[in-house]
Amino acid sequence: MSATTAAPASASHATSIAIVGGLFFIIGFFTWINGPLITFVKLAFDVSEIAAFLVLMVFYLSYFFLALPASWILRRTGLKKGLALSLAVMAAGAALFGEFATRRWFGGALGGLFVIGGGLALLQTAVNPYISILGPIDTAARRIALMGICNKVAGILAPVLLGSLVLHGIGDLAAQVEAADPALRARLLESFAVRIHLPYLAMAGVLLLVAVAVLFSPLPELRSDQANATPVRAGSDGPRSIFAFPHLWLGVACLFAYVGVEVLAGDAIGTYGHAFHLPLDQTKFFTSFTLAAMLVGYLAGLVLIPRVFTQERWLSVSAVLGVLLSVGALATHGYVSVGFVAALGFANAMMWPAIFPLAIRGLGRFTETGSALLIMGIAGGAVLPQAFAVLKQHFDFQWVFAGLSVPCYLYILYYALRGHRAGLRAGH
Repeated sequence: MSATTAAPASASHATSIAIVGGLFFIIGFFTWINGPLITFVKLAFDVSEIAAFLVLMVFYLSYFFLALPASWILRRTGLKKGLALSLAVMAAGAALFGEFATRRWFGGALGGLFVIGGGLALLQTAVNPYISILGPIDTAARRIALMGICNKVAGILAPVLLGSLVLHGIGDLAAQVEAADPALRARLLESFAVRIHLPYLAMAGVLLLVAVAVLFSPLPELRSDQANATPVRAGSDGPRSIFAFPHLWLGVACLFAYVGVEVLAGDAIGTYGHAFHLPLDQTKFFTSFTLAAMLVGYLAGLVLIPRVFTQERWLSVSAVLGVLLSVGALATHGYVSVGFVAALGFANAMMWPAIFPLAIRGLGRFTETGSALLIMGIAGGAVLPQAFAVLKQHFDFQWVFAGLSVPCYLYILYYALRGHRAGLRAGH
């Protein structure tokens, strides 16, 4: 990020928090709309469940491929121009997805999602370290929790809006399509696919307006090399390589595991519920239940961190809770099992707010690169849900869910207890 002055005064600090909160709202909306979008593409494009889960794979893999280039772009553009550019890229992706989905070209629609993900990679690479260093790093989890509330409120609204505007009556429509002859089937699917066009065109227009607003906003630049500096001994130039920070690399793996289980609990919950033969007209809203639980978790984090729990301790508590809820989902059936999966939202809520600042602690001039590597870890959201979609074709879906989630939570517990301190001197 480009250089500027010291941290802003309290009034402009509050304005910065509000602007970044709006950006996290946008991140949440476009991230969590993917859950019901799986249901949409499965019917609209008449594809298998495994193919429908490519929605998540393509979207989250864009972070893996584009996060590092995003950090290079931010060094050249600075924060505000980079944020505006990211929103413009997302607008282009939304317009492409709406157009290609209407034409029922699956490859083109996936390409639009990849472009949206690319814009989000740029946006996330900028805003996550920014909010982490906008105040003391030890209280970063509270600020990120506030951002998470903005994110999850949007995430709750996204499935409801898509369900109401696009997926209404999908259960009856699916039955009609199943019974129709080829000609009527094609007409029904074309009519259904057209529903997505106007909502995504409207999203593209809003994103462009927000891009212009950010460009002319009072959002200040911060220098991560000063705000997140690494203490060094006298006569030393400090770390010379990103590989000098093992706690960062362990954090990348931790974020990979966390996003994987977060997306399993959030975006795959509809498929999980449908495997119990619950109706589509209900399962299309299940993502909102997970996100409501996450919202409660964020509120708890705001109250308890750091007054009662440190970032590290709350992360360990959340990981243990994740294991217990995953086992609860395995041991029960139907709506009760779905309820345990939705409750994972509470366990997951404060994981990103804790992992991210712990992983970038003390990176100094490597903060942007470290942030980009962490954003690449979001690819966990591509791998674990796709593994779930594939493995559930061959094994009991509840055992598959638990087999993927429990090891991830155990690794997160390791990072909370020991991994976040790897390579750091005592007291830092």
